[in-house]
Amino acid sequence: MNTGAVAHGATLITGVGELVTNDPSLGAGPLGLVPDAALVVQGGAVAWVGPAVAAPAADERVDVGSRAVLPGFVDSHAHLVFGGERSAEFEARMSGVPYDGGGIASTVRATREADEDQLRARLRGLVAEMRAQGTTTVEIKSGYGLTVADEERALRLAREVTDETTFLGAHVVPAEYAGRVDEYVALVTGPMLAACAPHARWIDVFCEPASPHAFDGAASRAVLTAGRDAGLGLRVHGNQLGPGPGVQLAVELGAASVDHCTHLTGADVAALASGITVATLLPGVEFSTRQPYPDARRLLDAGVTVALATDCNPGTCFSSSMALCVALAVREMAMTPAEAVLAATAGGAAALRRDDVGHLGVGARADLAVLDAPSYRYLAYRPGVPLAGTLDVT
Repeated sequence: MNTGAVAHGATLITGVGELVTNDPSLGAGPLGLVPDAALVVQGGAVAWVGPAVAAPAADERVDVGSRAVLPGFVDSHAHLVFGGERSAEFEARMSGVPYDGGGIASTVRATREADEDQLRARLRGLVAEMRAQGTTTVEIKSGYGLTVADEERALRLAREVTDETTFLGAHVVPAEYAGRVDEYVALVTGPMLAACAPHARWIDVFCEPASPHAFDGAASRAVLTAGRDAGLGLRVHGNQLGPGPGVQLAVELGAASVDHCTHLTGADVAALASGITVATLLPGVEFSTRQPYPDARRLLDAGVTVALATDCNPGTCFSSSMALCVALAVREMAMTPAEAVLAATAGGAAALRRDDVGHLGVGARADLAVLDAPSYRYLAYRPGVPLAGTLDVT
């Protein structure tokens, strides 16, 4: 517990019925729970954490009325720069049409046709929607332009709202390159990467041999190694539609995260358990596509670090709600409420290789989510109810 004087310009957040710190040295269990808690924020960072009765003085005071406070959600997988919508495709899937990635082409057409102001307005609207539901950090991918100019535009716009931007030129093979995958990979790893790298922190690839629209292991390796050589961190879409090389490739190359992980072999789980790659699970996708849910219990029991994210996109999960992902993870993926909350906060931070978010220890960013409820358990206990919001502390 940190004590001592707090300098001027600090704000005391008190009346916290339950504080989730994600720091076991500060409180009980893996969530580091502190009941009847307070924290002091100074200069945008957490300066003190502990019981409210021991809180130091501060210039400002905010009482949250016995509500639960937790680290802001870290949504480490989202696609927010796009044109058009795909509600008819969703309806078709609910009627039994399987998902194979082909619907991305319709979003590519709509995105190319949209002007910059239209894309920016939707992007900012979705980020505001996320923040209103407790998300304070979001990763945003390109991948709906698939030309040099359109991918560069998407990342430039995304960089206006987040530092966590990902170049996903290798989302699918666009229609104009049908039957010419090698030529498209050469574009992605050459002129497109050169134009996009200045606006990106990460590179990603849809490694999915089960889809006729995505990339096999060899093409995925070429994309990832080119991105790494350009100074970008690595992320992978893998093992969503069937078994494949995505997980093994991600672990071999030291990717920060491999996302989806719906179809895993024992060797995949063992590789994740022995490596540094986070398994990011996207239960909203399974909800929206009627695919099997990932086996989170198997991963957790093997010691794999698991993250939860929305995959907010117009085709396979048009939801910005991390609270929904928490509830689905508990109901459908055998995670406990505590495990799901940890995955939606600290897990997402690990998937982005961030140590300043996803927890509320001293020195962390003061990204606070407040629940209109007394405990984190209510995120799964009251699904569909808008309990979570953010607390802005200046």
